Amino acid sequence: MDADHSHVREFFAARADGWGARFPDDAPAFAAAVDELRLRPGDAVLDAGCGTGRALPALREAVGPGGTVLGADLTPEMLREAVRAGRDRSARLVIADVARLPLRDASLAAVFAAGLVSHLADPREGLRELARVVRPGGRLALFHPIGRAALAARQGRQLTPDDLRAEPNLRPLLTASGWRLVSYADEDARFLALAVRPANPTDARHT
Repeated sequence: MDADHSHVREFFAARADGWGARFPDDAPAFAAAVDELRLRPGDAVLDAGCGTGRALPALREAVGPGGTVLGADLTPEMLREAVRAGRDRSARLVIADVARLPLRDASLAAVFAAGLVSHLADPREGLRELARVVRPGGRLALFHPIGRAALAARQGRQLTPDDLRAEPNLRPLLTASGWRLVSYADEDARFLALAVRPANPTDARHT
């Protein structure tokens, strides 16, 4: 594991115990974001960087008992919290780096990713790997239960122009990674960027 991955794992490992209790009212926001993926019964979906698995029950409900829900995270301690909360009943949990997923090309209908982008060692390569495992026409949801400004205030920092999730930065990043941004919402109550994997990769550049 490289230094960047070690830093991320150590950060979340130290905070895993009781993580879910810190955000007890987020479930409706997660469910609403999952709805935006337009999943169908029987689909296969990945929660990339699933943490304690707050999105997993909503993802399971969306794809039904015949669908496939995977939760991948780099931090075993977070996955243990997911199991403790019973969310392993909604998904198969895997310890994995989302930049090197143990999945076949075009094997998923969609990817859900909450709070993931800012923790990727190489955001372009990480998003490109997510595009690899999603079928043409599949969708990506980049989500956070509060917006960028509210999160910055919570963390005691200022927003800067180089913020990766700002639309002028995120749109070209997604395009370079094989995605096409189709909607963007940055509100106090949520951040949600939705992207589609074009059938023709060059189509991502024509936005």
